[in-house]
Amino acid sequence: MSAKFPKITEEGLADLRSRIGIKIENTVEPWNYEATRDAIRHYAHGIGDDNPLWTDPDYAAKTKYGSIVALPSFLFTTSRIISGYCGGLSGVHAMWAGADWTWHKPVLRNDTIRTEAYLKDLVEHQTKFAGRSFQQIYHVDFFNQHGDLVCEADSWVFRTDRDEARERGTKYTEARGRVEPFTDEQLAEWGKLYANEEIRGATPRYWEDVNVGDELPRMMKGPMTVTGFICYAQGWGGLYIRANKLAWKMQQAHPGLGIKNRFNVPDCPERVHWDEAFALEVGAPGAYDYGPERNSWLTHHVTNWIGDDGFLHKSKCQIRRHNPDGDVIFIDGSVTRKFEENGKKYVEIQQLATTHRGETSAFGTAIAELPSKG
Repeated sequence: MSAKFPKITEEGLADLRSRIGIKIENTVEPWNYEATRDAIRHYAHGIGDDNPLWTDPDYAAKTKYGSIVALPSFLFTTSRIISGYCGGLSGVHAMWAGADWTWHKPVLRNDTIRTEAYLKDLVEHQTKFAGRSFQQIYHVDFFNQHGDLVCEADSWVFRTDRDEARERGTKYTEARGRVEPFTDEQLAEWGKLYANEEIRGATPRYWEDVNVGDELPRMMKGPMTVTGFICYAQGWGGLYIRANKLAWKMQQAHPGLGIKNRFNVPDCPERVHWDEAFALEVGAPGAYDYGPERNSWLTHHVTNWIGDDGFLHKSKCQIRRHNPDGDVIFIDGSVTRKFEENGKKYVEIQQLATTHRGETSAFGTAIAELPSKG
């Protein structure tokens, strides 16, 4: 028999709305306080990014930074809130659905990051997937050890009734169990995208050489595996992954986080990413990727293209569906605008991530500063 889950109540919503705009003082500590060499490398490898600017000290020493730099999406590891840790509505399912980033300064090796956060808004929606749902939006500011604002961002989750989502999960009905084994020929063809993936690196991409309509090289992620999802969690830290006594303490403090497994043992809701049976319980098509992971793939697409002398200034990503294991994701992008602002030269890029079946997985917009020949 399927489990019954807590539902969204008016009392819970009223309590949540009372927190809007109030600085969050007590929350779970981040996975990383410091951008160490190992922490940066683990995160980069968790999204399949082998750019030497993030991972090779000898290479990075020869760049304008003089040291390893943290890839932009590394900041997911420095705040559980930006990553989807949300308050209120105990036991009600939360799905991370997007973020809007603005980076002001690079994060360098051994920088220490401090964050400030608050609940920004709570917006009601009616969805085909889960019926009534609420978009819970948080704002987070990121400061380095010098007190400099290095980044600010909004991120949001959708809170849904698990039982409603399970009953309404028609969005994924056809996807369940329809994954056919790939042929060796398919895998070999897709493998060419990995073999030919270009990291611009030390060769500058000058603003003057870019034109509206220029296309970024297609990037592939996948085929999705549970191993890959766990690899991401290793670098990112997850939200509720705890073991033994620490798991028990977390569940005592937050009883809604303990969802009973088949042994009647409370386990974390995050196991939708590796436990297919539980993923089906919440209306998903199976164990699926992380939202922040997919956001990081979009920023990876851009940083590969802009090179060491470019700077990713903004990125907005919206998630549109789950990517269960077995899916392949293709990321495409094109330049839609060139402009100058405050003496700096920027390009705007539209991005689209689709599955190998042609379904929209995510889309986004990025703004990157490029070096000038002038």
